[in-house]
Amino acid sequence: MADLTLTTFDWVPEMPRGFVRDLRVRWALEEVALPYRVASVPFGDRGPAHLAHQPFGQVPWLTDGDLSIFETGAILLHLGELSEALMPVDPRGRSETIKWVFAALNSVEMASLPWAMSKFMGHADDTPAWKFVDEFLKLRLKHMEAVLAEREWLAGSFSIADILMADVLRPVNRFDGLANHPACRAYLARATARPAFAKAHADQMAHFAAADKARGT
Repeated sequence: MADLTLTTFDWVPEMPRGFVRDLRVRWALEEVALPYRVASVPFGDRGPAHLAHQPFGQVPWLTDGDLSIFETGAILLHLGELSEALMPVDPRGRSETIKWVFAALNSVEMASLPWAMSKFMGHADDTPAWKFVDEFLKLRLKHMEAVLAEREWLAGSFSIADILMADVLRPVNRFDGLANHPACRAYLARATARPAFAKAHADQMAHFAAADKARGT
């Protein structure tokens, strides 16, 4: 097994802590106990070295030997190839997992991200723009509610698809956006009750708390 290094920011403000997307990768790595180390790049100075790995100046990225992979979907698909615990090897299970990975990122997060960002930023909720965003999310959640009412996990057994879908739903739940979707809430509770999630979340929060201490804040 090549050396796995997860790179994230050295520090972020309080608001996004617990939601920075390196959490998805930490979670996957903890699920299968793959050894890895965490490296940091400056939050405030995203220079050429950063852009060489992540061309949009974001985090995370994962290096595996001489491979450098950005975008959490791509990273988790790579990790899924390393462990059957993250993605089944049989063609049907693999296909189910991959399609729900893309559904989480393209169908659900497309709706959830602008909704959650508006909530984080405290935008007015009585504008036509907000109404559009809110109704778009509710439509996506209506469909997910029907899916999750009939299954424990998206692709049969727990997989990278569940890591992504659960993390996409977490910011919505933070602002009570799942209040009328009990199957979505129960699914999220199952996912985030897993010890690997708890460890990944605690490690991310500790990472940024240590940065506060180093900055003297």
